Amino acid sequence: MSKSIFSRHSGLLITASIFTLTAACSEQIAATQETIAAHTTSAASDASGEPTLAEAQAFIKEVEDKYREFGEYYARIAWLQATNINYDSNWLLTKVDTENTELGVKYANAAKRFNDLELPAEERRKIEAIKLGLNLPAPERPGAAGELAEINTRMGSVYATGKIELDGETVGRNALEVMMGEVRDPAKLEEIWTKWREVPVAADGDGNTMKSDYAKMVEISNEGAKELGFDDVGSMWRARYDLPPAEFADETDRLWGQVKPLYDELQCHVRAKLNEEYGDDVVPLEQPIRADLLGNMWAQSWGNVYDLVAPGSADPGYDLTQLLVDNGYDANKMVETGEAFFSSLGFDPLPETFWDRSQITKPADREVVCHASAWNLDGQDDIRIKMCTNVNADDFRTVHHELGHNYYQRAYKHHSPIFQGGANGGFHEAIGDMVALSITPEYLQTIGLLDDVPDASADLGLLMNQALEKIAFMPFGLLMDKWRWQVFSGELTPETYNDGWWALRTQYQGIRPPSERSADYFDPGGKYHIPGNVSYTRYFIAHILQFQFHQAACEMAGWEGPLHRCSVYGSENIGGKFNAMLEMGSSKPWPEALEAFVGTQEMDGASVVEYFAPLMEYLQEQNSDRQCGW
Repeated sequence: MSKSIFSRHSGLLITASIFTLTAACSEQIAATQETIAAHTTSAASDASGEPTLAEAQAFIKEVEDKYREFGEYYARIAWLQATNINYDSNWLLTKVDTENTELGVKYANAAKRFNDLELPAEERRKIEAIKLGLNLPAPERPGAAGELAEINTRMGSVYATGKIELDGETVGRNALEVMMGEVRDPAKLEEIWTKWREVPVAADGDGNTMKSDYAKMVEISNEGAKELGFDDVGSMWRARYDLPPAEFADETDRLWGQVKPLYDELQCHVRAKLNEEYGDDVVPLEQPIRADLLGNMWAQSWGNVYDLVAPGSADPGYDLTQLLVDNGYDANKMVETGEAFFSSLGFDPLPETFWDRSQITKPADREVVCHASAWNLDGQDDIRIKMCTNVNADDFRTVHHELGHNYYQRAYKHHSPIFQGGANGGFHEAIGDMVALSITPEYLQTIGLLDDVPDASADLGLLMNQALEKIAFMPFGLLMDKWRWQVFSGELTPETYNDGWWALRTQYQGIRPPSERSADYFDPGGKYHIPGNVSYTRYFIAHILQFQFHQAACEMAGWEGPLHRCSVYGSENIGGKFNAMLEMGSSKPWPEALEAFVGTQEMDGASVVEYFAPLMEYLQEQNSDRQCGW
């Protein structure tokens, strides 16, 4: 899965913000330079009598002006904290996050005045976006926004700076992530996996734990959501998708139903191969797979076990990481190559400030958030990425993904700040991933990384590698928010957080923890996006949309071969139509944006099925005599 998100704090969501801090990416987005006291003159705050169109328009203009004014200030503090974590930057972020949340709460509540007023379509869409713009809404009572901001900053800092003792040494989280993909000793994997999950339940000097902070965050933000007219925060998050919340939940289930048969076959095959490696005691064939054996700290992508599960005669014929190293690539050259792809589609080059201001490699002298992200700090052209880039295949693809966010941000800069965002959250994540699907052997040959393109006999290996990243991720992408929807609705309580988490992971992924996990643990907190409060459904949707976009682009390019072999590099005719969709931002409902590029208003998992059709046939053959399911 891509490493991108939308900035992590309780700031205004992308649909109601001038900035897309795809800090894949946490949800730090935009909002004001002055204190909230300076904003108490809202056009709607002291209004009496029946609302009017003129009053609504004046209110919208005020919101837009404040977003522009406050946005850059907020964004630069968020960038400062993400690229230099210390006491002072945390203090600044907490302060500005409080102002941001209070402003968002103020405007969202003021927008309710116009709920029943008949408005032109554009004004109505803006009013709804303002109400939905808060990621975590604080209630209006004094002190609530500050408390929520303090909790969020503390949870984010705990995650980013947590250290683990291993073999007598202190090991950082990034190193542990790498180890999970390299170690093959089940006992050592269990130790690493378990110690990673001790950080969320460790108490600070004041007795706070990530679990206790999370429960308090749920309580405060649900109170705020109810003031805005929503049942809870989960219902509010689902309402952003231009569908009633219940219908959107049904839509995600429909899409999952389209791709689930492929996942089931993949899980069955991987379990059988891990059983061959580790034996019945470690990988019983009648049970879910141990989560720590899948090569990833969260078992969300399984590419690191490719060598154990790959088709025997399907050597891809090359190692992309080795190709990058052998050709003298460094982090900057990887980013330059990603830029060149977008240029080949007809997009303008990145601004010089991108190169001057981005964090492309990890600084040696300070704590930073290494989680890859893409930012627009001024709502115009100050676009950047923040990565701790390593020269490897994974980061090569991640660079393409993050740049997709940047090009999207720049494409919709002409819109009102309220419409400066993706058509829906999934769109933003899908753009760069669609481009990354064009990193085919043909593309690598075109840019001089690969001498000879392997013939079709290598395709099963390439498809297996893609499936271990893309298909393995999909149920995880879906269940992350399903868990939070249950938490916000009260179906799960702090006493059942962990049990509910593992019930969903077993149901959707067919995995289990390597050891017993009591209700005292907070294993969801071991995943960045949970303490970061980054809605995750966008990633599931993105994994549907990227293949749908890819298939449409390949058809426009006149491609007639297998979908997985298509690269649209150099197809300027696609770039024009592609950019037309990006330029819409969130100014129209996402079905209209989707139709502008792919010709239909319905998201469809059929493109995923088509892309992996040869692999599906292979997996069914391999699993014909196996006991599948869990």
